[in-house]
Amino acid sequence: MNEEPSHHRSNRHKILIGKSGPVTTITINRPEARNALDLEATNLLAAAFREFENDSTAKVAVLTGAGGAFCAGADLKEMATGVRYEPWAGSESGPLRAPLSKPVIAAVAGYACAGGLGVALWCDLRVAEESATFAVLSRRWGVPMSDGTTVRLPRLIGMGRALDMLLTARKVGALEAQQIGLVNRLVPDGQARRAAEELAHQIAAFPEIAMLSDRRSMYEQDGAVMERAIAREAELSVAARQLEAEAGAKVFSSGAGRHGTIA
Repeated sequence: MNEEPSHHRSNRHKILIGKSGPVTTITINRPEARNALDLEATNLLAAAFREFENDSTAKVAVLTGAGGAFCAGADLKEMATGVRYEPWAGSESGPLRAPLSKPVIAAVAGYACAGGLGVALWCDLRVAEESATFAVLSRRWGVPMSDGTTVRLPRLIGMGRALDMLLTARKVGALEAQQIGLVNRLVPDGQARRAAEELAHQIAAFPEIAMLSDRRSMYEQDGAVMERAIAREAELSVAARQLEAEAGAKVFSSGAGRHGTIA
């Protein structure tokens, strides 16, 4: 990218937010704990998501972790002191309750385990480094999943593979993760954030109304009767057909986008 993200620290340093044009990068910044989320960091992460959601200039977000790890889930050391965690996906204020209205890309290095796997699954796409690892390691400690993993993982990779990960706590490497559909892009170590940000800029450059309506239709069709899902796709497409499609067709007709050129 031509522009490097300019980071500013939030009131607390546990979550960092940076912007590069239409792309927002959110960094979990607890490398001493493999970016495990304590209660304060969880609340700050939820606030960062809300800030991105409400920023009309922000089109796509990248979520990553500092220090060579993505996220190790909830902070079990804090949990051991009796601190009570609300479900990240199942509570009204949980940061992973539902997808945002705009795309989020996970840039995964190191471990995405336990709740960290849930964080990665909540994102639209996952860009992972070759040495990244995905696992439900919380199985070892009797900590249940309340971050959406038991719902999103089987929908993404299938029930059989998801049960294998969920019941055995086995570690899934990045190459296997890509082969089973858990990872969308595989990149060399040290390149996940840059690759995710480049992908985010690519997505942000597309006409936004059609991109967001297509994305919403795909989320809403999951579990819906086909006839109703197709009707909903048509409903969601109205604004883009009215406001973007004709202009885009004219650009195409002028010769842009053909023979390998980009509009």
